[in-house]
Amino acid sequence: MNIDHNILTIITFVPLAGAIVLALLPDRDRLQQWGALIVTLLTFLLTLHLPFHYDYSVAAGTFQFQQNSSWITSPAIRYHVGVDGLSMWLVVLTGLLAPLGVLISWRAIDNRRRLFYVLFLLQQVAMLGIFVSLDLFLYYAFWELSLVPMALLIATFGRTENRRRAAIKFFLYAFIPSAILLVAMLWLYARTGTFDYPQLAQMAAAHTLSTNGTALWLASLAFLAAFAVKVPVFPLHGWLSDAVSEAPTAAVMVLAGKLGLYSILRFSFGIFPAQSHRIAPLMLALGAIGIVYGALVALVQKDLKRLAAYGTLGHVSVVILGIFAFTVTGINGGIYQTLNEGIGGSALFMLLGLLYERYRTYDMREYGGLAARLPWIVTMFVFTALSVTGLPMLNGFVGEFLVFSGAMQSNITHHMGWTVLATSSVILTASYMLWMIQRVFYGELGRRPETITPVDLTAREHLALWPLVALFLFMGISSPVWLRAIDPAASHIAAVVNRSQAVTMDFDASRNATPVSSGSETAFNMTTASSATKGAR
Repeated sequence: MNIDHNILTIITFVPLAGAIVLALLPDRDRLQQWGALIVTLLTFLLTLHLPFHYDYSVAAGTFQFQQNSSWITSPAIRYHVGVDGLSMWLVVLTGLLAPLGVLISWRAIDNRRRLFYVLFLLQQVAMLGIFVSLDLFLYYAFWELSLVPMALLIATFGRTENRRRAAIKFFLYAFIPSAILLVAMLWLYARTGTFDYPQLAQMAAAHTLSTNGTALWLASLAFLAAFAVKVPVFPLHGWLSDAVSEAPTAAVMVLAGKLGLYSILRFSFGIFPAQSHRIAPLMLALGAIGIVYGALVALVQKDLKRLAAYGTLGHVSVVILGIFAFTVTGINGGIYQTLNEGIGGSALFMLLGLLYERYRTYDMREYGGLAARLPWIVTMFVFTALSVTGLPMLNGFVGEFLVFSGAMQSNITHHMGWTVLATSSVILTASYMLWMIQRVFYGELGRRPETITPVDLTAREHLALWPLVALFLFMGISSPVWLRAIDPAASHIAAVVNRSQAVTMDFDASRNATPVSSGSETAFNMTTASSATKGAR
């Protein structure tokens, strides 16, 4: 028993302990803010233990910092946590965004602060638990927990009278597919007798989960539907614009993208590799359409929050395009772009929140001419816009380049056409981001800024924004630091999915082919699997 054995449990439940303490403290002065900041900073420092003690030389598909203990005997549920190259940086990112969310909410939340920070810490517990859980039942518990704090944050702290409607919409969109997900999990347990993800992944690789192909296909769709809604994947984004428009800044920083994308990569690809490959042509199409649709709708928005919401749809659709290409390069880019979306999207929403604090509106028509009055804010907006649009030397360029390169190398049907369509996002994203900056910060002074004394970034706001701006540059020029852990995980995912597809095709062909000797069949299988793995790269 050492810190490596318990570190994931400590990281996950320190925010829970903090939430309990804050619930017991009085809501006066800045006590709740300081308490939440201390808890989130401590959690972030604990997450840094992972990359500094991660063994980058272990075999792909191996989990580290594992803790695996019996929890419930019947049904067989275990407390099994661990991370690999896919989840480790997402844990660190979650730890980083939490204190920044507290700093950016310091003055924005001026009533019911205790409730806000308790719910915010519970949301962090749920996200960390999702990223480290290796038992499906444990994962599902955290997955469901993530819905409640977010819905309450939107309903209680939303900015307009539509906040309760937006919260209900978000909850129903996420909860109904989650109920179907639970049914699929219970079916898996009935067939295998385990909720343990590594065991299920091994069975899936050996094609011993079930002999009922139809049932496997339906179970895979249940998993994918629950995750796709949470991403969201076009056209399942109906909740996104309302929820983003109403949610407070700290909540919206973690609202879209990471949980659903991670879950697809981990559970859909790990447990249903052949089925994931089967649906890949449709997902590539939805990814490309979502990229263009999100950017075009963002171009016609006059509300800054809704512009950012549809921009987010386009950014997560880039990840969908990359991961469903099933090449190592594409999956590398998808995982990297998931981190970029968390960093760039958070910076954008933080800056929009700061504008709202000063001028109490998200309507672009009320703005104009702010560049001379708010030089630091416009500088941060420009940095963020360049990152989001993928300027070379910044983080967005690395992710998009890997995604589009990987999609071009794919062997999925019609991959070339959908990738060409998706690359138009480079122009469209730059169009709506730069158009937004021009409308807000340049031209004639707007009606609202003309009547309000300008206030540029404060020291607290600088402290919240500069870590993200520094990451824009550092991730753009030092991507191997992150890819060192990500690449083995991406290679493993691509190999598993393509090998499973090759074996499935071989099985289907063998039912219609003349029987061959055992040695010839084995050689054919090995050759096919080897070719598929090479194609993945």
